[in-house]
Amino acid sequence: MKPTRITLIAGFLLLIPATVGLFLTGFPTLLCPLPFLTVVPAFLLSTGHSQVAAVVIPTILFFAWNPGLFRGSSTMPKRTYTLFVIAAVLSVIWFIRGWKYGLQYEGPTFTHFICAVNIVWVVGLGVLLFLRQKVNPSFISNLAFHLLFFAWLG
Repeated sequence: MKPTRITLIAGFLLLIPATVGLFLTGFPTLLCPLPFLTVVPAFLLSTGHSQVAAVVIPTILFFAWNPGLFRGSSTMPKRTYTLFVIAAVLSVIWFIRGWKYGLQYEGPTFTHFICAVNIVWVVGLGVLLFLRQKVNPSFISNLAFHLLFFAWLG
């Protein structure tokens, strides 16, 4: 299969976690944590009753972030490393600052579970980045990292 088709399929697959994460229940649950990347745009778009459009944001960002994937590039943009570090640090800050409120309003089960899931995602993505440095980078590893990274963000 051509890289363009694989990249399009991967990008459109991001609609699934974005939809589940934003609209499954309408309030935060273990399966529907209401992620920042889709919730804030959904709130901003709600005045025009077009909040559904927020689920395409991870897909659009995925396509725009690394257009080299459409050409089958194995090279990962340097900005990806920077964004990963920034997202991981902001995630830690978010949990530290909101821990008390998470326990108070969402409960310990939700707060601990979502924190654990985020730790697994960050460690897993970090391992993927590390392994990409040790082995011969490929288009598939570039695509897989970006797909998983934007799935986590969205």
